Amino acid sequence: MAKFDKVAVLAKIGQTGMVPVFYHKDAEVAKKVVKACYDGGVRAFEFTNRGDFAHEVFEEVVKFAAKECPELALGIGSVVDPATAALYIQLGACFVVGPLFNPEISKICNRRLVPYTPGCGSISEVGAAQETGCDLCKIFPGDVLGPNLVKGLMAPMPWSKLMVTGGVSPDEANLTSWVKAGVYCVGMGSKLFPKDVIAAENWQAITDKCVEALGYIAKARG
Repeated sequence: MAKFDKVAVLAKIGQTGMVPVFYHKDAEVAKKVVKACYDGGVRAFEFTNRGDFAHEVFEEVVKFAAKECPELALGIGSVVDPATAALYIQLGACFVVGPLFNPEISKICNRRLVPYTPGCGSISEVGAAQETGCDLCKIFPGDVLGPNLVKGLMAPMPWSKLMVTGGVSPDEANLTSWVKAGVYCVGMGSKLFPKDVIAAENWQAITDKCVEALGYIAKARG
């Protein structure tokens, strides 16, 4: 069962404004990355459902985070069907994210008060997702759609909570452009976790990068 309910999870995501997005087949590496982000101020983390037996890795990371990162909401990403959503919710996922919008996933998540953040590529898709109870929608891919889509959407639909993923980088100019456009938060993957840093097991570098990125977001919001 999810450690935090929908209201608590959305609050954590909104307060920090950043959700790291990461997958690794080695549970020990995943644990180290999660802890490094947590130490850097992250309070919501998306583990992606990418590789074989990803759910087994996720199960280990959930148990680890419960002890070592008590205030962390750990969610699952890259979910495209309701069966997969149900599997991860049973393993303790606090939120579910997908690259696309599947209304059947909304039903599964709503039943358990777990936030579902679907990937949307148009204003109409965001509207359709909101109708099914998606409080936070993902603008994806962000590098293709750009901050102007967010800015344009927020004008007639100011109640919208949007997360952008894809092409987000932990530099001040990029993060500022998204925050000023009106996003609720950003999702950040490869740019936050360079392969050479992971290979070198330089966990402190990840912590430092999270602190830096969260600082840029707070500054842009201020």
